[in-house]
Amino acid sequence: MRITTTDPISGADIKNPDGRPFVLEGKGEGALKIYFENEENKKAYLEIQTEHPGEDFTTNLNNPV
Repeated sequence: MRITTTDPISGADIKNPDGRPFVLEGKGEGALKIYFENEENKKAYLEIQTEHPGEDFTTNLNNPV
């Protein structure tokens, strides 16, 4: 697991992450643990919508001609 102690919302470095809010992104060895300064920043992070272009295969862009 990788760990980051830089709050992605505020950009602040979390000196002592013990007891701070965090989010786990992914699973296993490739997982990322992200620490936040406070619950407000964690909530803001979780509210960011992400795109998943690899999951939308309704449009075929193949041009076989």
